[in-house]
Amino acid sequence: MIISLVGYMGSGKSHISKILGEKINFKIFDLDKEISKKKNMTIPEIFEKKGEIYFRKSEKETLEELLATQENCIISLGGGTPVYYNNMEILNNNSITIYLRANIGTLVQRLSKQKEKRPLIARISDEDLPEFIAKHLFERNIFYNKAQYVVDTDRKTPEEIVEEITTILQLHP
Repeated sequence: MIISLVGYMGSGKSHISKILGEKINFKIFDLDKEISKKKNMTIPEIFEKKGEIYFRKSEKETLEELLATQENCIISLGGGTPVYYNNMEILNNNSITIYLRANIGTLVQRLSKQKEKRPLIARISDEDLPEFIAKHLFERNIFYNKAQYVVDTDRKTPEEIVEEITTILQLHP
């Protein structure tokens, strides 16, 4: 069984995947970390030196490799992964997809503390961040909402979110 966590940056995909992986004893793959290892560059370096198109192609290749594995695992995706190529369709066909949904206020609060690690928002002022996230989220929601399941993360502890996901997994056909 492969579980794919989708959602906007800052929605908790990496954090939740670690806790969930420990709870259900699944291997964890962070797609961005796998790309970094494969390309021997950080994600910001890839964006800066090779550009977003190169990154998105590498992302699709790495995603397909991970989805081809036969082991039980959780894949924590980049926020843009579902938007490009036919990634969301591939994810739905080869894994259980769960959208970790967070509202704009929650995302702004989380992301304002980690802008330097995030190439897409690194140069956006704090005052422009809510509008940027709102616009970006509006554009991406059509893809995120194609996930098989949606888990709202606002005002929930990571443990509550993981509990909700484990319930989904038990009920999944």
